[in-house]
Parts: sequence; C-alpha cells; structure tokens
Amino acid sequence: MQSPVYHYDPSSEFYLGENCYITELLNTDADSDVSIARARVLPAQTTRWHSLTGTVERYVILEGEGLVEVGDQPPTHVKPGDTVLIPAECPQRIANVSSEDLVFLAVCSPRFRPENYCDLEAQPSG
Repeated sequence: MQSPVYHYDPSSEFYLGENCYITELLNTDADSDVSIARARVLPAQTTRWHSLTGTVERYVILEGEGLVEVGDQPPTHVKPGDTVLIPAECPQRIANVSSEDLVFLAVCSPRFRPENYCDLEAQPSG
C-alpha cells in the first residue's frame, strides 16, 4: 500500500500558461475520483477563459480576493472561506483584485487530466 500522506512540496509549483501557478497536492491513479491543486494568481492578473471536459471543479478561496466568472453568471466577488462550484464544460476564469496573491484550492472530480483542459481564448498569432 502506498503511503496515505502526500506531503506539500512548494518547490513543485509550476507556471501554467493561463496566468496562474499550480502545485499539485493530490493527482494520482491511486485516487482517480478527485484531484486537489493549490492555485496562485498574482495581483492584477486574470486567468484565461477555459473549461474542463467531463470534470467538475471547485475553487476554495484561501488567501486574497478575486472576481470569478462562471458561465453566463455575473462576475462575483470571492474572499477566503468562499467556495465556487464550476460544472463540467462550463467557461470560467478568475481575476485577482487584491494587492496580495490570490490562493485557492482547485478540487476536481473526477481527477484533473491535462487532456480535459480547454483553452477558450484565441491564441495570439505570431
């Protein structure tokens, strides 16, 4: 049996091209029902419009304040302690509206897989 404890490693954080930093906390075949990532958005940054195919996502806001947009709902202010439910295939993005990093957990079910990520913004030509 694999250890049931997955230790946080801040050095594993990586930049995702959608304007945020990600640290995978749990994303493994051993628990394919869910994944948990720590997401960090810098002040005055907004993630790209995107959706997840076949994956429901929840944002659990830990630090900072944001303005989240989900589907056709009006932008909504979020702060620590708030949870955002994002249905599968639903367009989404979040903006950091505070002077500190916006940090939240991204909890996906079933677990996040890169092939389920859909960038909904046109790529710049160059």
